[in-house]
Amino acid sequence: MPTAKDPGTRNRLNLLDENFPEDQRFLLRKWRIPFRQVGREFACPGAQDAEILVLLHEQRRVTCFTRDQDFFDASLCHVAYCLVFLDVRADDAAYHVGCFLRHARFKSTVKRMGVVARVHHDCIHFWQRNRRVLQFAA
Repeated sequence: MPTAKDPGTRNRLNLLDENFPEDQRFLLRKWRIPFRQVGREFACPGAQDAEILVLLHEQRRVTCFTRDQDFFDASLCHVAYCLVFLDVRADDAAYHVGCFLRHARFKSTVKRMGVVARVHHDCIHFWQRNRRVLQFAA
């Protein structure tokens, strides 16, 4: 199983948390949104939040999508990655991953780095590295 040290995981990685629904993975593949998933192609199954954060620090340009609210924390802003808490229904997760990646504010990997975001059905709230004020994007 690939680890954080594998060369194939080092550039512009969309990472799905282990609890990302299988049917939503299918939709991302159908829409040609590349990704890896914790417990499958990245890290070991059952990896704890702290272990995932260590691996994210070893990566570059990772956008991690999760349904775990614990990752929506301003103290987790880091230049190496973007954390996105999907605060939406499980069967809407893939749609909102696509919306986030296409949003003008987050469209490029460079724009996403250092961001911790909460995606909701009607808006995106986010913290940005070196700006500790909660921001809003429609």
